Amino acid sequence: MSDIDARRRKAKERIDAISADLRQVSLSIHENPETNWQEHHAHKVLTGYLEAEGFHVERGAFGMETAFRAVAGQGGPVIAVMCEYDALPGIGHACGHNLIAISGLAAAAGMLAGLEPGEGTVVVLGSPAEEGGHGKVYLVERGAFEGVDAAMMLHPGPGDNAWANVVAIHEVKLEYRGRNAHAAAAPWEGVNALDAVVMAFNGVNALRQQIKPTDKVHGVITHGGLRPNIIPDFTSADFYVRARNMAELEVLKERVVGCFEGAAMATGCSLTLAWEPRATSDMLNNDIMAGAYAEHMMTLGVRTPSKERGMRYPAGSTDMGNVSYALPAIHPHFGIPTPSGNHTPGFTAAAATPEAHENTLRAAKGMALTGLDLFLREGVLESAVKEFRERRGK
Repeated sequence: MSDIDARRRKAKERIDAISADLRQVSLSIHENPETNWQEHHAHKVLTGYLEAEGFHVERGAFGMETAFRAVAGQGGPVIAVMCEYDALPGIGHACGHNLIAISGLAAAAGMLAGLEPGEGTVVVLGSPAEEGGHGKVYLVERGAFEGVDAAMMLHPGPGDNAWANVVAIHEVKLEYRGRNAHAAAAPWEGVNALDAVVMAFNGVNALRQQIKPTDKVHGVITHGGLRPNIIPDFTSADFYVRARNMAELEVLKERVVGCFEGAAMATGCSLTLAWEPRATSDMLNNDIMAGAYAEHMMTLGVRTPSKERGMRYPAGSTDMGNVSYALPAIHPHFGIPTPSGNHTPGFTAAAATPEAHENTLRAAKGMALTGLDLFLREGVLESAVKEFRERRGK
């Protein structure tokens, strides 16, 4: 057996050895769902586990109360793995962030088991508020990845994919203001803000025929009026605007705003738009790293789609995209048995099953082995960095 094979075996054995402990961490987070920026229980559980495993842990890192940075090992290279742990309002861990959390712990432990002293440093970054809070955007802006050579994380879903087809997204809040009137006695005295927000949705619906298949626009009315017999003088809505990349996102945003402004003009209402200060970018998958992950998953019994097939259909959005524009990064998806896709009650239930746990650890082994390639195999990290720089034009 070669030295690298022995290191890989140690990594996999270490992940198996801590499976029961990781299961308890996962269930504890799953049973105590916390929405973005409120992940105090998950933060306590994860940092406590890492500290007990010998990591130097910084709680409340980078000016975020529920972020953390945990470091173990010595010297370079420096490889980061990400943990997410926020839940969705109303439906709990319907995106399986309890599994993402333990996948980061497992991959970090596996890599450390395969390293000798002085061969490199493993950083575990706790990323709060992925579901709409842009936690990783703040991590990038506040220097969390300074001195880090590459970053990785995993995400559960209905299937496996080494290349995450993630699209750019920007959120906007809109408010229409009109004038109240009695809806039966004197409706002509009113300026109907509800008509405006309904026309905004109809305008977006009409626009959909003329946009690219990779463009997505969806929204919800957050305030639609008070009573049917009062012409509403105020309505509001939240929209997500998504496109294949940041350049295409800017084009789509301009067209969507035209729908919003047209509704205001048609109804006589005033319009206020408030874009989120930070957009979330598309994912710049590092092919060297993603290819290594795909090869390792095959040795673990999972055949992932080719890059061409995996990138064919855009999925959702994630702030890991912003990380991928800062340094070489990957964001593979792994399948768990589920009756429905992400962001559904069925997925929440699936994320707590023993089968999901086993699949999480299998994917974490693939990520740990990919990390060991970056640490130990000559030229792999250099090739990943070279690819990143060429694609970023640096």
